[in-house]
Amino acid sequence: MDIAERLGRIELLILDVDGVLTTGEVVFNGRGDDIKAFNVRDGFGMRLLQAAGIQIAIATGRKSEALARRCRELDIDLVFDGLRDKAAVIGPLTARTAVDPGRMAFMGDDLPDIALMKRVGLAIAVADAHPLVRQEAHVTTRAKGGRGAVREVCERLLEARGKWQQAVERFVR
Repeated sequence: MDIAERLGRIELLILDVDGVLTTGEVVFNGRGDDIKAFNVRDGFGMRLLQAAGIQIAIATGRKSEALARRCRELDIDLVFDGLRDKAAVIGPLTARTAVDPGRMAFMGDDLPDIALMKRVGLAIAVADAHPLVRQEAHVTTRAKGGRGAVREVCERLLEARGKWQQAVERFVR
């Protein structure tokens, strides 16, 4: 199956957080709370996907109140955090969404992401991902993690499904 075909089949996009939705830096404040910086364009891209009927899920090894808040803002309720084995989300995601793993995409950046990448229909690596992750990916973004990589993928998914023009029409009139 070629990349355009894979992109066009996706019904659910699963995202890692640190290194994908963020640059991968972990900053702590004086109380020990972690602080994450999210790219608003990535968030808008996710909103466009949701409006087009493509679901979004999070699969990450860390727990974070900053992530929980961002997911609430973006109406993402498929959040799996504190994972030791990211590939373990396939069963619960399939049960909750009825989406076949072949119609799921996962976007990652580091070694713990490889097992999940191998179980979905479209494996995506950010530009600055570990070389072994890029090797496993069907698609590697031009943008780095936390720097618009998610938005890039959102637009490609919409284009592949023929929904990009519809998604932007209301903004360019």
